[in-house]
Amino acid sequence: MPSDSAMSYLRSQVMSATPAELRLLLLDGAIRFAHQGKQGLVDKNYEQSFEGISQCRAIVTELAVGVDREIDPDLCDRVTSLFMFMFGELTEASMQKDPARIQGVIELLEFERETWKMAMDRVKQDKAQAKPAGQPAATIEHQSGSLSVQA
Repeated sequence: MPSDSAMSYLRSQVMSATPAELRLLLLDGAIRFAHQGKQGLVDKNYEQSFEGISQCRAIVTELAVGVDREIDPDLCDRVTSLFMFMFGELTEASMQKDPARIQGVIELLEFERETWKMAMDRVKQDKAQAKPAGQPAATIEHQSGSLSVQA
């Protein structure tokens, strides 16, 4: 269990994060819990594996349902399908006690995290270059899976 100061820091981080940063925090959490679940299977610590896999599945579900279909429905369907594939793999890994299946999910989550971070950086960079000198910097906001930028 995290210390009180760690929980306080996390609470502060979440409360002050933009929606885009919150999605990044969810991906970080999913990756961390997937590693915990995998390690639990390797060590035959099934309580640890259950906890990690369960938490990871909850986050993956949240990421899947948070996709905004209004922006690009076809892309959103593919992204949602990817998250549902990960959910299924986590479930199978838990039932079959198979750390290799969790490793596949970890790799997908890490790729998704890197892609999301690059998209955030790109939007920030594009907006900074488009702003006339002396104007305030743009902020990045995430609306359920898509980026929108407001000055």
